Amino acid sequence: MKFGEKPLQRGDKGANVEELQLRLAGFRGTIWDGDFGPGTELQVMTFQKDYMNMKTPTGIVNGDTFAALDQFAQKFSIDFEAIKCPCGVCDGFGQNRFKNKYQAGKSETEKTEAFYRYEYPGIHKAILNSFKAAQFYASQTGYDIPYPTSGYRCWVNNEQKNRQSTNHMGKALDIDFPLKPTEDKQDDCNRCNAVRGLLVEKCGFQIGWSANNMKALEPADIAPTWIHMDVRCYSRKYLDDKYFIKNNQELDGHL
Repeated sequence: MKFGEKPLQRGDKGANVEELQLRLAGFRGTIWDGDFGPGTELQVMTFQKDYMNMKTPTGIVNGDTFAALDQFAQKFSIDFEAIKCPCGVCDGFGQNRFKNKYQAGKSETEKTEAFYRYEYPGIHKAILNSFKAAQFYASQTGYDIPYPTSGYRCWVNNEQKNRQSTNHMGKALDIDFPLKPTEDKQDDCNRCNAVRGLLVEKCGFQIGWSANNMKALEPADIAPTWIHMDVRCYSRKYLDDKYFIKNNQELDGHL
C-alpha cells in the first residue's frame, strides 16, 4: 500500500511509517526505524500543531495530515542544482567510491562516519527534510528563509580544495541567510546563533556530536557565519544507500 493511502497511528509498523519519520525529520525527529512509537507520535503532533495550526493535535496521520505533508513538501522544495558537488567531474553526488574505506591511519575506535571515505549516492533524506523544517521555522520566527551554501563535496572537490572532511559526502548541508545592506559579519553571527538555538528547540538537533542517533549542528566556534547540519552520528543502518537521494521526486516519494 502506497504512502498516503491508509491512516497511520501509534503501533503501526512498516515502510510507510519509515517514510513518515523521514518526512518529519525536522519536526522534533526520531530514528527512521518503521516503528510508530511515542517519538513518531510527537513528530506528528508537532507538525499538526506548528504547521497545520491544529488546536488539539491527534498524533494520527489521516487524509488532512497527508495533504498537509504534500503541501509542505511542495512549498519548501529543494533546489538540487544548488547543492550538487561543484567539482565538474562527478554527476553532482560523487562516484560511489570508497565504500567500507576509512581515512588512513585510523584505529578501530576511530572508524566512524567522521572518517568514513564513502561517497554516498546523494544527500540523506533526513537532512534535506530537516532543512525544509528549518526554512519553515525560520520564516515563522521572522527571519528570511535560509538558503543552502554548501551541499555535496566529493573527493575530487576535496582534492581541489585541499580538504579531508567526509561530512559533505551526502551527510551534511550548510545553510545561511541573505545579508542585508546594513548588516555586517557580527549580525550574521548573531542570527546564525539564534537560529541554531531554534533548531535545537524545534527540530531536535544537538550542538556537536556527543549523542548517537541525533541530528547535529556544528558549534559556533566552527561555523560562526553559517549553519552546518549533519547526520554523521547515526548508526550505519540509518545511513543505508536507500536514504540518499538526488532530486525532489526521490525526496518526496516512497522508499
